[in-house]
Amino acid sequence: MQEKDWLSLVAVHSDAWLLSVAFYFGARFGFDKADRKRLFNMINDLPTIFEVVTGGAKKQGKEKSSVSNHSSNKSKSNSKAREPQGKFSKASQPKDEDEGLDEEDDEEHGETLCGACGENYGTDEFWICCDVCEKWFHGKCVKITPARAEHIKQYKCPTCSNKRARA
Repeated sequence: MQEKDWLSLVAVHSDAWLLSVAFYFGARFGFDKADRKRLFNMINDLPTIFEVVTGGAKKQGKEKSSVSNHSSNKSKSNSKAREPQGKFSKASQPKDEDEGLDEEDDEEHGETLCGACGENYGTDEFWICCDVCEKWFHGKCVKITPARAEHIKQYKCPTCSNKRARA
């Protein structure tokens, strides 16, 4: 395999990895639809590593400049200032760009029940998700505070912790 082909292959894989990491963190930190769209536009405004390596970035940069300036201004005007959803230790599901209205998010959270007490999700409460069984719990039910959750790499609920101790 020639050096140029090898570099192109590495560049394509690097692009894929960078995109997946960017959207993983977007989902992990609870980006809303406007934030995900802004991230998507920011990524698309820049050339890919593949385009830089193959020299396609210079050609496309001139074509994109008039279009990207228009789209970035448009995305700034549409984005709303919202409170970040930092009450979760882990995002429930990564969300697609084409996802519907915010009412669907409220309905999804409304169906979430605490794995300990069985009560419904409340927006004013801290919740944490078990990384093993993926059940959601009130922080107060499992005695985890938001400050303590920040330092936990992988949270295991009491049930999953007891399963490991028995085995």
